[in-house]
Amino acid sequence: MPFLTATRKFEFASSHFLENYKGKCEHMHGHNYKLHITVKGEIANDGLVMDFADIKKIVKNKVIEKLDHKHLNDILKNPTAEHISIWIWDALKDHMPLHKIKLYETDNCYVEYEG
Repeated sequence: MPFLTATRKFEFASSHFLENYKGKCEHMHGHNYKLHITVKGEIANDGLVMDFADIKKIVKNKVIEKLDHKHLNDILKNPTAEHISIWIWDALKDHMPLHKIKLYETDNCYVEYEG
């Protein structure tokens, strides 16, 4: 049976400032983040890699409710897109067969993390 990926998109808004950074982003500001969660696996008997509804429930509970409309510096140290992606991976890795996380800070800037 072939391995496939399935991706679900999410959005959340948060504020942050970057520590140890000189420039505009050292000051508090906000982003409307876009998050793509990709899982990978074999197709199960139900025809799915993982139910999109299950991905939504887990990500909402483990990530979105904790980050949406929050100040990220209160949650993790130096919340760069890179550090946020690692935090998200760690929050989800025991709950789904993660393959990749893509976190957009703006429409033109994103990071990808594959654990």
